[in-house]
Amino acid sequence: MIFCLLIFSVNAQTDWKLIAEKEQIRIFSQSVPESKIKAIKVNCTVDASVTQLVALLMDVEGGVNWVYKTKSCVLLRKVSPTELYYYSEISLPWPLENRDFVAHLRLTQDRATKVVTIDGPVVNGMVSIKKGIVRVNQSKGRWVLTPAGRDRTKIEYTLHTDPGGNVPAWAVNLFAAEGPMETFKSMKQQLKLAKYRNAVLGFVVN
Repeated sequence: MIFCLLIFSVNAQTDWKLIAEKEQIRIFSQSVPESKIKAIKVNCTVDASVTQLVALLMDVEGGVNWVYKTKSCVLLRKVSPTELYYYSEISLPWPLENRDFVAHLRLTQDRATKVVTIDGPVVNGMVSIKKGIVRVNQSKGRWVLTPAGRDRTKIEYTLHTDPGGNVPAWAVNLFAAEGPMETFKSMKQQLKLAKYRNAVLGFVVN
């Protein structure tokens, strides 16, 4: 389900339940206090450097090519190479209304461990509410990219979001694995593109 695309940082807990595993992509779910929507965590290791992954993730307009059910993705403001705002609309099947959101991405790297963290909470404002589209107002996110040998990176991706509108929580939770699984499978293919494979970023240390 497309709600899995909205990235969210979940406090470290141990009660994650494995709900799907395919092509070395492992997806877990976890109950969240005071929320009907479960959190999702994805673990996988990809044949790409941290730089390649950062190049892909910060190329937000390219998200239409690999993020599941993304209808549009537009860069709104680039504060710096490590900080930006973007708008995205997500397609849902009829009779559900599409969702949209504005996210604020911020990248940091631990120079000692070389681990890169990208946080991406949604923010209010910047884009007016659109008729017929439900605005997502509650979502925060995190990617943690850890070097795992030459041109290999371990990814931990956690998420939790309230999609808003009249979508029952059980429906969101039931299909929670589909969005991340399809997204990560597509991401692996995108990483093979020359613009990511040959990326050079002065602000990332491999």
